[in-house]
Amino acid sequence: MLAACSHAPPRNPLATWTPSPNHDFRRPLLIVLHFTGDDSTQQALDTLRTGNDSGPVSAHYLIDRDGHIDQLVPDQWRAWHAGSGRWGTITDLNSASIGIELDNNGHEPFSQPLVDSLLRLLGDLTTRLHIPPTQIIGHEDLAPTRKDDPGPSFPWGELAQAGFGLWPRGPLCDPPAGFDPWMALAVVGYPLDDRPGTVRSFHHHFRAMQGEMLDTEDARILYNLAQQIDGGGNVCSAPAAPAGGG
Repeated sequence: MLAACSHAPPRNPLATWTPSPNHDFRRPLLIVLHFTGDDSTQQALDTLRTGNDSGPVSAHYLIDRDGHIDQLVPDQWRAWHAGSGRWGTITDLNSASIGIELDNNGHEPFSQPLVDSLLRLLGDLTTRLHIPPTQIIGHEDLAPTRKDDPGPSFPWGELAQAGFGLWPRGPLCDPPAGFDPWMALAVVGYPLDDRPGTVRSFHHHFRAMQGEMLDTEDARILYNLAQQIDGGGNVCSAPAAPAGGG
């Protein structure tokens, strides 16, 4: 009984509780991945559970290098992990997303136990919260002007093999005449306020490389992604090389 009372919803003492069934919890629409930028799990936990010089931050989950998963904020609550940014038409990312911090300082490979636990967690979250498996992005994707995590070392290709994230499928085609790669970037979800930053984040995510200029391989990848989003399939007249990426 005490346990049940402790989980009762908050009620305003100034009003009579006359409950309606017509309500729901917050419904996350996507999952945002971060690296902690710290050198240990404990250091990351301290950052995520205390006030900081630039203000308090949090995430729903933290996965350490050994694969252990900590939950810091309930799925239905808003964690302070995304900050300002945009993905498609979503501008309040904290309200619309689940934030997952990965124990990585940003200059090292992601450990396999961490990635294995992340895949299990993504399977749970996408199934239980009905988040489309393609709606998994990096922090830098939504805020390319400010952020660079999870960075070019993150194995997006391994996630794609497990069915998570938007990723090129099938052979890559040369796009038709008049194809606009910037429009395709916007269709994928990228903000275009800082185009060099957007290309840098796109390169980290889809090609595991640096660079702030679009090239012909980028156009092929973007054409492939845009076709997936538009539901038009993948029609190639001549196969091109597969996309790079970890």
